[in-house]
Amino acid sequence: MDQSPKFARESVAELSELMMPSHANMLGTVFGGVILQLMDKAAYVSSSRHAGVPCVTASFDRVDFVSPIRVGELVTLRASVHFAGRTSMEVGVSVIAEDFMTGAKREAFRGRCTMVAVENGKPQLVRPLVPETPSEREMYAEAEKRYLARRRS
Repeated sequence: MDQSPKFARESVAELSELMMPSHANMLGTVFGGVILQLMDKAAYVSSSRHAGVPCVTASFDRVDFVSPIRVGELVTLRASVHFAGRTSMEVGVSVIAEDFMTGAKREAFRGRCTMVAVENGKPQLVRPLVPETPSEREMYAEAEKRYLARRRS
């Protein structure tokens, strides 16, 4: 498997989906579980793009429900690898809700997933991640701290 470093920008994945009545809960807003499923898909695409092999979800490390999403809104998820360890990656996912009739957008959810590269049922080594921008370097440093803390516990 290729172990050459990749830039963080190369792992970016964007997915969009229109929220339909079948996505609604009893309050008329979108079920949180629907958004978690979409976040998982976006994290899969981002991590697999970085690793070059399929990845599986090890954990949702943090999910913040910022704003309810309404039926009829367009949801766009943006995921990118923040840190790559030995076989795992931390992927950040941002969820933007848009009233595409007016163009109004707002952050609705954000979260972090830990994804593990897997081939033939076994964890695989992950290529190093190269952050380029100050923001990417900051996210990398914070994610590395969380990675090291998990390894100690």
